[in-house]
Amino acid sequence: MPHLVIEYARVIEQTTPLRPLMQQLFEAACQGGIIQPQDIKVRAMPYDHFLLRRDDETFLHITLSLLEGRTDQQKEQLAINLRQVLAEQLPDVASLSIDIRDMNATAYKKRLLPLADAD
Repeated sequence: MPHLVIEYARVIEQTTPLRPLMQQLFEAACQGGIIQPQDIKVRAMPYDHFLLRRDDETFLHITLSLLEGRTDQQKEQLAINLRQVLAEQLPDVASLSIDIRDMNATAYKKRLLPLADAD
């Protein structure tokens, strides 16, 4: 159920392969045991048009939406884990940010198709 959405300046793709970065963020989010690997969904959305302080600056922002119930300390540790990956992998990106949000368990609905056998 957790949704990790990466929004970023498309120019970042010129120096950083996104798929390995997504994998590292996936793994960082699963550290600590409050997110299970089979539940998390990671996706990335590039932006061609954005406005920052200067024209040559870039950004990457993560929104991590979780069902309510985690403590502030757990959410802070998640943010720290994610920020560490970003800082290591994107040292030249001007703005790195993370927002962890609680989703209302009563209002959140989903449907999953069963997985096909991998025979």
